[in-house]
Amino acid sequence: MTQHHKIVIIGGGTAGITVAARLADRVGGDNIALIEPSEKHYYQPMWTLVGAGVATAESTEKNEADYIPDGVTWIKDWAEELKPEENAVVLKSGTTVTYDALVVAPGLVTKWDAIDGLVNALEHDPRVASNYSFKFAPKTWEAMKSFKGGTALFTHPATPIKCGGAPQKIMYLFEDYLRKHGLRDKSSVDAYFQGGTIFGVPAFAKALEPILEARDIHFHGRYDLVKIDREKSEATFLHLDEGTEKTVHYDFLHVTPKMGPPDFMAKSAFATTEAPTGWMAVDIHTLQSKAFKNVFGLGDVVALPTAKTGAAVRKQAPAVVENLLSVLEGKEPTKKYNGYTSCPLVTRFGKIIMAEFGYDDVLMPSFPLNPMRERWSMWMVKLFVLPVLYWQFMLRGKA
Repeated sequence: MTQHHKIVIIGGGTAGITVAARLADRVGGDNIALIEPSEKHYYQPMWTLVGAGVATAESTEKNEADYIPDGVTWIKDWAEELKPEENAVVLKSGTTVTYDALVVAPGLVTKWDAIDGLVNALEHDPRVASNYSFKFAPKTWEAMKSFKGGTALFTHPATPIKCGGAPQKIMYLFEDYLRKHGLRDKSSVDAYFQGGTIFGVPAFAKALEPILEARDIHFHGRYDLVKIDREKSEATFLHLDEGTEKTVHYDFLHVTPKMGPPDFMAKSAFATTEAPTGWMAVDIHTLQSKAFKNVFGLGDVVALPTAKTGAAVRKQAPAVVENLLSVLEGKEPTKKYNGYTSCPLVTRFGKIIMAEFGYDDVLMPSFPLNPMRERWSMWMVKLFVLPVLYWQFMLRGKA
């Protein structure tokens, strides 16, 4: 069985819906098909605050159907194979969908089973949690409330991940909770992160390092979590430079799981062969596929030298739409994406450092304020402004 659409979009998450809405305004929804199997849509940036008891998981979930633009054909199926030479996508059901232009935005895959013992610990150890899941984010808050002192560990894996600041946001909130509840002198807070510094952008790393020192948070760089033994309350880390392993006792453990591109991307002609492999290779400015001119990619699936965030998608989407329409008209893509992304670094309850930057670590602040300072105003922006911007404007193609 085969069906054809002028424009096909793979993925109905942040990137796919935003592009669909913008394209529907320009060419009409009846020219677009969206491949997305999920019935639910999630505002994932709020899961950090779900894990800290500030928000509920239910507040982050809405029906996917409410955000499919009018007229767009919603194909509730999984993409299984990409055949760009034939302008075709093969679905899990066996249906083939052909296109004139393709937008690839399936996000990434969270690889829960890539760390030995993680799934077992998340299911059965009340002290092990992860904010990278609608299911498990509430568990972080329950574990936080039950913690009575000891060693609290926080991890960041040696793979690209979505929202690269999230592994440390919950750490700062956890440490702040300990202070507010008289448990700080009974506790050790330790970060075992893959990077050599607390944050990849030097300017913001410089702003965060004094916070670590003042609050006695121990940073252990170049470590990757490889195993959890919940019966022994032990986490084992691999030192990425030395190749040695280190086993650490935990009384609380927040895990950021490993992540990667979907299999159909990693196996396709679109995938980059440069490390880390499997992600979609695109021109970093036009977001056009390096191999096929009528294909564009955005969001978490693309290989770009910037962080994978919803804020990045908000700036990528206009470039993809303009460039795709140019190609359909027989023109060259000219709209440029500058690598902008944003990470609201929650440093305590009520305080945020709003990290905004682009390619080459260029700072790109949206507010006329010193971006290196912790601010209550930015907490208000994250809590109240950004969700409205997301649901009411960005997913409607208006921001």
